[in-house]
Amino acid sequence: MILALIAEARAAGARLDPCCEVIELDVRTVQRWLKHGPDGGEDRRRGPKTPPANKLSQHERDQIVELVTSELFRDLPPSQIVPRLADMGIYVASESSFYRLLKELSLNAHRGRQRPPKNKRPKEHRATGPNQVWCWDITYLRAPVRGEFYYLYLFLDVWSRKIVGWRVHDSEDNELAAKAFVEICEAESVDPDGLVLHSDNGGPMKGATMVATLEDLGVCRSLSRPRVSNDNPFIESTFRTVKGHPSFPDKSFEDLEAARTWVSGFVAWYNEEHRHSGISFVTPAQRRARQHESLLDHRDLVYAAAKARHPERWTRDTRRWDRYPTVRLNPSLSPSSVQEDAQATTAA
Repeated sequence: MILALIAEARAAGARLDPCCEVIELDVRTVQRWLKHGPDGGEDRRRGPKTPPANKLSQHERDQIVELVTSELFRDLPPSQIVPRLADMGIYVASESSFYRLLKELSLNAHRGRQRPPKNKRPKEHRATGPNQVWCWDITYLRAPVRGEFYYLYLFLDVWSRKIVGWRVHDSEDNELAAKAFVEICEAESVDPDGLVLHSDNGGPMKGATMVATLEDLGVCRSLSRPRVSNDNPFIESTFRTVKGHPSFPDKSFEDLEAARTWVSGFVAWYNEEHRHSGISFVTPAQRRARQHESLLDHRDLVYAAAKARHPERWTRDTRRWDRYPTVRLNPSLSPSSVQEDAQATTAA
């Protein structure tokens, strides 16, 4: 069963290392199983025959629990408890052992009266077609005056990677963002009710006008964790493409109108000409129009014909032109999610 799940995930393009990490098995163990065929042969995992020499005794474990739950230390984390014990001439175990035991006994809850840090990953959102999940952000464009900037508001459809709308203004403002979103929905003939809109935690994203507008339209707001740019990867990657384009000015834009003219040309190139690596090198416009499947089918035929002419040049199958039927924003790392993605890709 385990090897079958791994085979499905690898067939969908996953590497062995992350597969083993998800199912909590050592890579070497799985590699040994794979050498014995699809069924894996005999398990042969024996585990340690003797407890490690540095294992805590039951008395030491009880002593740690007694200390961390005592009136003196119950509001302090192990990072504070261990040094205080050292000042008292007491050593029971290392700080990491304290943390490990607390986790094992489910005693590692937040201590103290301060609110625990909010580092929870954003909820996963899945798109199986256009206009289901959008993301947006604002980036700086240098103005002629040192220290001043123009601001590019960019809205992206996650499934197709198409830039569905943009604006360039001389200020960051949530009212401008709200107005832009409404106008873009109208221009794209998109009903925003039920649409997921993901962004970071910036001021324009959480401003009163923007929030009220999205709530009135029935939009599902999704926010990144504070100061975690990886939670909004699609828009960050697009900004990198923006500023890495050969025509992007080395110094600054002459004026606001020049910035808008350049962005307009870039967006046309990006949507209509740019072969996007994340969607098997078709253009965002082709994928949004669902023309990508026929294009990729044609590529499969071209490669199959090339292999038939010169089979000696291929030691494995021809290149996979994946369809990516489902695109996940901030994907969950649970085994069930990995299995579902593998099944969806295989079915496609």
